[in-house]
Amino acid sequence: MTFYTAIRTTVLATIVSAGLLNMAHANESLKMELTANKVVKNAEGKISYLPVSTAPAGTIVQYKATYTNTINQNINDLAVTLPIPANMTFTGEVFPTSAQASIDGKNYADMPLMRKVDGKLVKIPLSEYRSLRWNIKLLPAKKSASVALNTIVD
Repeated sequence: MTFYTAIRTTVLATIVSAGLLNMAHANESLKMELTANKVVKNAEGKISYLPVSTAPAGTIVQYKATYTNTINQNINDLAVTLPIPANMTFTGEVFPTSAQASIDGKNYADMPLMRKVDGKLVKIPLSEYRSLRWNIKLLPAKKSASVALNTIVD
């Protein structure tokens, strides 16, 4: 199984919606497309994205999930989560920047994540981040919203 297949399976299992829709209706109302792209910067600093299914260590890969509202009514208070695969390290680059992070996949907080060490608050290393969550307040009828995160192949 490639890292793309692994994250796609996990992402499909972690879409959560609330508000106007019940879960049975939400499954029919929301379509998700996940892409994995190698992030390439040219000599002028311009960034491009190339489709990738496998990549060597050190490659930066962007996971982008696009959620489309397939019905004729708005979806309110949609929470979407993207896990960070075990063989990847989060770079800290995320879109939109309103994402919250988790080291356990259950408890989310604004970034950077912090913990107490010897009585002092210190930043948790990005290598310990396991998933990100975005709260989409409104996804209008027949419209789409995208979220993305960058990782490095370990």
